Parts: sequence; structure tokens; C-alpha cells
Amino acid sequence: MLRNFLTAALLLGATTVAIAQDSATAETSSPLGISGFVDVYFRYDFAKTKANNFTSFTNSHNSFELGMASLKLDHSFGKVAVVADLGFGKRAQEFSYNETDIVASIKQLYVSYSVSEWLKFTAGSWATHVGYELVDAPANRSYSMSYMFSYGPFSHTGLKADLTFGKHGFMVGVSNPTDYKSAPLDSKKYLLAQYSLAATDNLKFYLNYVGGERPSDSAQTNQIDLVATAQLSDKFSVGLNGSYFTSKLPEKTRSFSIDKEATSAWWGSALYLSYDPSAKFGLTLRSELFNDADQSNVFASADAGGKIFANTLSGNFRLGPLVIIPEFRIENASQRIYVDENGKPTKSAASALVAAVYTF
Repeated sequence: MLRNFLTAALLLGATTVAIAQDSATAETSSPLGISGFVDVYFRYDFAKTKANNFTSFTNSHNSFELGMASLKLDHSFGKVAVVADLGFGKRAQEFSYNETDIVASIKQLYVSYSVSEWLKFTAGSWATHVGYELVDAPANRSYSMSYMFSYGPFSHTGLKADLTFGKHGFMVGVSNPTDYKSAPLDSKKYLLAQYSLAATDNLKFYLNYVGGERPSDSAQTNQIDLVATAQLSDKFSVGLNGSYFTSKLPEKTRSFSIDKEATSAWWGSALYLSYDPSAKFGLTLRSELFNDADQSNVFASADAGGKIFANTLSGNFRLGPLVIIPEFRIENASQRIYVDENGKPTKSAASALVAAVYTF
């Protein structure tokens, strides 16, 4: 009922403000904005296998790979703006894993209407507000992705309202089930929310939420996520991300023999430490702890659930619009979910990669 009421309220609000435009504000058209990037990479797994990769976008070994060619178009007229953000390549295919054909190339496609300086409505499809990392390679200092990014939401398609009051920001919206640009038949809408606080110019906090009924098994899912960023000096910055996800199966689909299967959860936390000794070079260390004790994701095929501690050290060599990212990653798990060079189960894995990202 709450979601239905919220949907109706947002639709009514969007329709009302679209009619009641402020005639005192001159409407001007902006030039068409065109931007984008391309990224490629080479990855080497020290066990010489693909089996040790459990995160997004880098499932390869000893191979030169195409990441994504991205093209973003944006245009505005007065209070109205539109964005078409397209991606082509394996990275884009994995991001839009529920879609086929040309729709899989749409990362974002939305129209927005700014009612005032403090209220904006957006309808369409956009990248998720949950988490620290983003799908676009130039937006991250590490090329490989975290576990929280890989097992959290990627995108949302629906309607949202953004409200800004000084240092405080609020977002509330309704959408199709997570990562569906077209809702499955008879599926229910998801609820989206965010609270943001710009404590200072250099210290920001984001509290995020997404929840709804999963179409695949009718489980009720909820995810709460916290992001904090701090620019400590011209050379040092810190990021923090924590996320907690739960799913609960309805009574009619629960296992009668194993009651704990009715509810499952995973959680993760990550610390990002960045140091930039010069404008042309920087280092980032990402340390992430991911707990999948209920075997929701990574440990689903293992004998028991467990934890992963993953550390990634990434360099950023900046050559104008080109960034070269050499990276070393090592992971340790509480269970033998990896394999060694001889194909035997082991609790640790290591890999290295180098990526090139060009932005225009």
C-alpha cells in the first residue's frame, strides 16, 4: 500500500509541476553535450585460471580484453534535461545482464524536470545510488570491482524525486525490480531512498536504501548502504563503504527441512585510501571484508559459507585524458573457494592487471 501511494504521489507531482511551469524563468536551450570513454585491460591470474574471479567485469586470464566503449549525450531546455548514456562491450553486457539486443547497450536513459532549486523529478533508467563504486571505469581509481558492487544493485528504472535543502539531500523513488529495464510480468515495484549530508566541502555522507520483492523467488529483499568520503588534504583522501543485504522467502516457498533457508543475508565493508604525490600519479589501496556466511553469493557452491578479505593496490598514471592503471590484487577466504595452479582447492588467490582508460 505504501509503495502504491508513493507511486501515485510521485506521478501526480510530476504531472502537476510539468503543467505549472514558472513563466518568469527564461527557457534557454543548451548545446548537445557529447562525452565518453574507452577502456581495455590485460589480466593475469597467478593460478592460471578464470575460476578465481568472483567480481564483475574482469573474468579473464592471460588475455587482452575490451572493457567498454561509452558514449553519453545530454541536452537541456529550460528546466528539462535528457540523458542518453550508451555502452558497448563486455563491461556493458555484464552491467545490463537482464537485457538482450540493443537494450543491453543502454546504461542510462532518463528525462528530468527541475521544479525549483530544491526539487527535481527524474523518470527513466539510471545507475544505482547504492555503493561507493560506479560502472564507468574513469569514475573509479581501481579497475577491478569490489564484492559489494558486484552483488549489489547496478541500475534502477522508474521515477524518483530529489530534494535539496542546504547541506541536506533527500531522494525517494519507485522502480522496477533491481536491474530490470522492463519489469517482469506481475512483479512488484521497489522502493528507493537516500539521505545525503555535505558536512563540509571535504566531508560527505550518504545513507542509501533499496528494497522490494525479488521476481525470481518472491523473496522480500532489503539493502542498507552507507558511504562516506573525506578529502584530508591535497594529497590524501579516504572513502568508506558498508552494506547489509537481507532476503526472506515467503512462507509458501520455504524449505520444510532447513528453516534457515527462509532468511539469508550478506554484508561487506571496504576502506579506500588514496595518495596523490603529484597530479600525474596516484595510489589507491582498497581493503574489503565480505561476509557470505549464508551462502547467498560467492559461497553458494561451497560446503559452508564464509568470509573474504580482499586487498587491491592500484596505481594511476595520468597522461592527459589517458590513465594507465597497474593493479595487484590478493584475496584470502575462510573456505577453500579458489583453486591453485594444479586445480586443487585453496583459501587464497592473487592476480595482476593493467588497464588503459581514455576519456573524452
